[in-house]
Amino acid sequence: MNRRALLGAAATAAPAALAMPALAQSAPELRWRLTSSFPRNLDILYGAPEMIARRVAAMTDNKFQIRVFPAGEIVGGLQALDAVQAGTVECAHTAPYYYVGKDPAFAFFTAMPFGLNTRMFNAWYRHGGGAALAAELFGTYNIVAFTAGDTGAQMGGWFRKEVKTLADLQGLKFRVAGFAGQVFARLGAVPTQVAAADIYPSLERGTLDAVEFVGPYDDEKLGFSRVAPNYYFPGFFEPGARLHLMVNKAAFEALPTAYKAALEAACAEADQDMTARYDAANPQALRRLIAAGTQLRPFSREILSAAWKATHELYDETGAKNERFKTIWESYRRFRDDEYTWFRVAENSFDNFAFTASQTVR
Repeated sequence: MNRRALLGAAATAAPAALAMPALAQSAPELRWRLTSSFPRNLDILYGAPEMIARRVAAMTDNKFQIRVFPAGEIVGGLQALDAVQAGTVECAHTAPYYYVGKDPAFAFFTAMPFGLNTRMFNAWYRHGGGAALAAELFGTYNIVAFTAGDTGAQMGGWFRKEVKTLADLQGLKFRVAGFAGQVFARLGAVPTQVAAADIYPSLERGTLDAVEFVGPYDDEKLGFSRVAPNYYFPGFFEPGARLHLMVNKAAFEALPTAYKAALEAACAEADQDMTARYDAANPQALRRLIAAGTQLRPFSREILSAAWKATHELYDETGAKNERFKTIWESYRRFRDDEYTWFRVAENSFDNFAFTASQTVR
């Protein structure tokens, strides 16, 4: 090979030689641990972080691996935030309203009684200032959070006995999460928060008189109908329930830019998929439950009206004590009231006719 050819080959090889170390450095092999607040048998809830892990691996040529652990294997289901904040794990998939004891403002980012439904939350979070408010809140706990799944509107819960009036709620021991517990306390019930894996044993032993979790698909798996046959609706306290991937801030900031983008994109995909899976699975599960003897019952107007009043009194009182809650509530309420007006015109008018037309129009 002549001298000119040798120089040409060297010139061609040099950029590749320089590029390869840079590429290797920008795409390190990483192994993260993710703790879920849910057990494996709740396959839609537990499946969301598994989906995130698969998508992140696919988008990073398997160099960024996230191993998912069910509640209880690393920390309990209600200790997920603490584990991420402390760096015990790099991330967790959980419901922010489990942590209202730390700050009541966490409830805004899962579910608020008489609050935003799934679509309304998306609008507020993405285009109404919700994301910035969330980032500020989670940042104080050393966490970066991404929305990562929504159950859609939930059911009102399983009750051993019928609850027709407010008198029937007096002293009732009710497993319910988030701000809903405080609302039911004002109505006379005795609320408690119990992790998913412990709900059925508590109901079976009689420690609880009533429980709520998500909806027909999960509730059927958990077997609540065997002990409490009365299934109430609507879940006014969870018109949508948003799950989040909480990531330790230092761990997230140390990621290469491409890995951050992969993680965010995977969460967005899981965010959409969870609602779709529940919407597909719940109708058949509800049919099976009713066929097996479940008694489907609506909450009375008396209970709903009292709950509406108690809810808004609670929000005003909490805002008077907690400036962050007040700030978020002002944003959230303005957006909710506008959304309620719009949905009443378009969505609700359609729903009220179309959902019954097959039985009423001849």
